[in-house]
Amino acid sequence: MAAVEGIPCLYMRAGTSKGAFFLASDLPADPEERDNLLLRIMGTPDPRQIDGLGGADPLTSKVAVIAPSPDNGADVNYLFLQVGVDSAFVTDRQNCGNILAGVGPFAVERGLIQAGNEQTEVRIRMVNTDSNATARFATPDGVVDYNGGLAIDGVPGTAGAIQLDFEGTAGSSTGALFPSGNVLDRVDGVDVTCVDNGMPTVLIRAADLGLRGDESPADLESDGGLGDRLRGVRVEAAKMMGLGDVTDTTVPKLVLLSPPRAGGAIATRSFLPVRVHTSIGVLGALTVGAGLLAEGSIGYGLAVLPSPGSPLGIEHPTGHFDVDVAVDSSPDGFIVTRSAALRTARKIFDGRVFPRPRL
Repeated sequence: MAAVEGIPCLYMRAGTSKGAFFLASDLPADPEERDNLLLRIMGTPDPRQIDGLGGADPLTSKVAVIAPSPDNGADVNYLFLQVGVDSAFVTDRQNCGNILAGVGPFAVERGLIQAGNEQTEVRIRMVNTDSNATARFATPDGVVDYNGGLAIDGVPGTAGAIQLDFEGTAGSSTGALFPSGNVLDRVDGVDVTCVDNGMPTVLIRAADLGLRGDESPADLESDGGLGDRLRGVRVEAAKMMGLGDVTDTTVPKLVLLSPPRAGGAIATRSFLPVRVHTSIGVLGALTVGAGLLAEGSIGYGLAVLPSPGSPLGIEHPTGHFDVDVAVDSSPDGFIVTRSAALRTARKIFDGRVFPRPRL
């Protein structure tokens, strides 16, 4: 693959993230060679990612690798890769539901899926967690319509709605919805709920850390003492979740919970795991939602839960995110019976990207 020719790439805003979308066939098959190439494409390591596509933030340093799926239950395979910003790493330890919103449109753009005349449905196997999602979006006259009237907080303006329905997300990374075996644990002197509905997450009451829960991301990131405390909680909670040593990984996430302030079910502040999300990820919101619905969890008493069947409003620093989550109790524990969300995506550019030379 000659760098001088460039590599086909579709750059998209998907949900509240941005990323580079590639066909698997356009990247090296060897993971180490592929990851080295992606570091050079994104401009990592460098805090500004000045020599690549990355936008100097974990939310804009993301990659989707798409291929036709050999699985009869899916149309395409989607591998998500998180690329470091100032640290030279590429990891597949987590999934990304925001970038997922761009996978269906990408599959149509690249001819992997024949678009319908009005709407297209794409069945997606999420390789990272071996779970499935279905994306539905408008394709008038067989062309993806990125325009529409859906606004999502954290993104200016409106765009076409992309409905995402998830299957098998509960415990997809850890083996159980509540991977510690409990809905409430105590870790490093603080009560937590460890939950995995597509994104391994540790839920913590903001008040238990001396916080209101409505602090800005910048204020939270500048609090060195808070960062040290959260790192300790994350490492210990991860062991209880069966994730092993997570010192150098991006999961589990940490989410601080507080009572809602703007008519939602709960207010959140999400750590990635050190940077603070300006909104909240799709799978993160679905995981928080599942955690809220389990009686006895950290969030159950804090949340203002809507009537059954109504969406859960997850408040975040730039607004709110409505998710549709249902959890039933059974003799064997809690079971997630529905996980769905609406997102938008937009094609920003389609062309070839030229990686920087090897260092």
